[in-house]
Amino acid sequence: MKALRAILSGDPPRGVLSLILLAILFGLAFAPLLFPGSASLNVAAKICYFVVLAASYDLLLGYTGIVSFAHTMFFGIGGYGAGLALFNLGPSWSAILIGTAAALLLAVALALVIGLFSLRVRALFFAMITLAVASAFSILASQLSDITGGEDGRTFRLPEELRPGFHLLAGPFAINGRIIAYYLVFFVSLIVFLLLLRIVNSPFGRVLQAVRENEFRAEALGYRTVVYRSIANCLAAAAATFAGVLSALWLRYTGPAVTLSFDVMLDILLMVVIGGMGTLYGAVIGAAIFVLAETYLQSLMGIVSHATAGLPLIPVIFNPDRWLLWLGVLFVLSVYFFPYGIVGRLARR
Repeated sequence: MKALRAILSGDPPRGVLSLILLAILFGLAFAPLLFPGSASLNVAAKICYFVVLAASYDLLLGYTGIVSFAHTMFFGIGGYGAGLALFNLGPSWSAILIGTAAALLLAVALALVIGLFSLRVRALFFAMITLAVASAFSILASQLSDITGGEDGRTFRLPEELRPGFHLLAGPFAINGRIIAYYLVFFVSLIVFLLLLRIVNSPFGRVLQAVRENEFRAEALGYRTVVYRSIANCLAAAAATFAGVLSALWLRYTGPAVTLSFDVMLDILLMVVIGGMGTLYGAVIGAAIFVLAETYLQSLMGIVSHATAGLPLIPVIFNPDRWLLWLGVLFVLSVYFFPYGIVGRLARR
């Protein structure tokens, strides 16, 4: 029990929350066995790296009070770093390491520059600055087609051990390269999440929460708030970069539509709000709910529409083509009934 508390940085979930998180962890850990098929594995892998992305954004928004619209830029830097390295240097582990290291250096340097030059302004102006920087980076990635592939992005090959044709074990419990790639995504995501959990439960994390609650009081106590906010910006950027690398390795593709789009930024924001701001466990629940709803809601509506074909109006309302409308309705209802997020509501109970 002490070891588990140490792994969770002295902040273990309690009550119903612990059961929900255990179910998500169990489902993701044994996804290749419980949910066979490439489509289900794609969903599980997407949940894994979006948990990291949402948790890293919650470090900014929920724990530090920084509203940034440039988080997808760091996600894209990670994706492009690993993807372009594999595309240009060939499918090797050294290419992945070089691309990841270069992406981390660029992301942290940009986050530091943005932090030092922009975090001194008011929150609204900082948000607008980050939006402008992210838009400029997205345009740059689209226009440098000779390097990035432009709007089409880049597809690339992975090392042999991560390819579907590679077989480590045969038989009823066959392990191929795709399953190895999935567990690479899963375990790296888990490690990064635990590191973020350690950060927010450290003395540094307590100072971030103090800055969020009352910046002037934190300054009066002697804390250099700009320094702390800049470091938090760099840490969140590094975690988002890892999420981008994992996304590129899983998809075997990187491009502006999957990493730099503003739609991705809105998705992250919804995940954090649904799960609960100021709690990394909320990022896990928010990411799982959002990805599952985005993937399966249309299919469920098709089943309902087909089952009620003889009834008036209901098949029209639940037409699968209207799944985005119902997705929006579900999120509005979740925010209305869970104003502090799901984790916040459970904690208040």
